[in-house]
Amino acid sequence: MKHTIIAGFLAAGTIMATSGCSLLTSINWDASQLTAAASNVMTAASITDEQIVELSKQAVKQYDAENTVDTGVYYQRLKKLLGKTTEIEGIPINFKVYKLNEVNAFACGDGSIRVYSGLMDIMDDGELMAIIGHEMGHVVHKDTKNAMKKAYMTAAARDVVNAAGTLGAITKTQLGDIAEAYVGSQYSQQQEFAADDYGFKFSTEMGFNPYSMATSLEKLVQLAGSSKASLVQKMFSSHPDSAERAAKMREKADSYTNKK
Repeated sequence: MKHTIIAGFLAAGTIMATSGCSLLTSINWDASQLTAAASNVMTAASITDEQIVELSKQAVKQYDAENTVDTGVYYQRLKKLLGKTTEIEGIPINFKVYKLNEVNAFACGDGSIRVYSGLMDIMDDGELMAIIGHEMGHVVHKDTKNAMKKAYMTAAARDVVNAAGTLGAITKTQLGDIAEAYVGSQYSQQQEFAADDYGFKFSTEMGFNPYSMATSLEKLVQLAGSSKASLVQKMFSSHPDSAERAAKMREKADSYTNKK
């Protein structure tokens, strides 16, 4: 799955997720900060959480600067929903809303959650929390860290790393190679199901309808056939299992409801 929420949330494969942020290729990387976070050595086989956090911080900082950050109704709605949530599984979170019509959202390894107003327009509160929970599930499960490791290995195959398998003084071009490999990576079906389960758990524990995860997926499945979401259309051409995931979450909700 490409790491955007539409291609990331529906496809069998973040939204840059740590979930990782899929915005990596457009970032003006500060290589000195990255190497500092890595103690001046980046190793393909042992990328650290600190490196993931630094990558995420740089990406989110730039993306915040490039987008219109809402401080009105949309932000107040998200603040009401997440305002009392200071961390998720020990990861401190921060959140903002981008005033864009795109149906999109992402969560990053540093705990940054960014939601597009277009997504908020079509989702109720429970569905919105299910989606955010899904994206944070990829963070909690370290799916993005593993995806980043694979990106490093791909970069290594391009002679970005030396014979010792390490990265020392990293250039922005080299970081671009790593970013490109990362964005092109996909989550497995098992990882997506696990993130769906986490979104279900996250939203139900907040007191929302247990069907929120299912209905949010169903809405995005329907949206795939509209002109409003070209990213969804592209994603669905190669990831036909999204309807199956929605059905799985509906069955989970049925089981949850019957047990109560």
